[in-house]
Amino acid sequence: MPYPEPLVAPMRAELTSFGVKELKSSIEVDEYFAECDGKTTLLIVNSVCGCAAANARPAVRMALQSQAQPDDMVTVFAGQDLEATARVRQYLAGIPPSSPFIALLSDGDPVFVLERRHIEGRSASAIATDLVGAYANFCGGTAGSEGDSSEESAPTFRSIL
Repeated sequence: MPYPEPLVAPMRAELTSFGVKELKSSIEVDEYFAECDGKTTLLIVNSVCGCAAANARPAVRMALQSQAQPDDMVTVFAGQDLEATARVRQYLAGIPPSSPFIALLSDGDPVFVLERRHIEGRSASAIATDLVGAYANFCGGTAGSEGDSSEESAPTFRSIL
């Protein structure tokens, strides 16, 4: 049974207020993944968890200060958008379900992942620093690639399964 909408509305708004797009159904998830070729995407599995999500959401906002940015930012809400969350997890085969969860995708493939265990107990600024580092490596194609091709320096998680 999903969490009541009045409970999660402020947590949704914490991300959508600065442009993160919600995917609320499996159809919306499928449509997004069908058109994400050539894009970098920050994917957030939002959660009511106060001990981890309470720092994950502000970290995403703080990372907006970075010069490099993903092309898109999308979210599903675990415990609320059950169908959408299950579908996202199908696209992340080989990565254990976790919430909250943040992944940077390139062409729909995860290239950087922060699971709950990487979020819980850490400050929003520490999590934001991780995101900014991932953006520098995978968004824009110039940072951190002195002469190396991005294909050699940016394997996806699927390529190592």
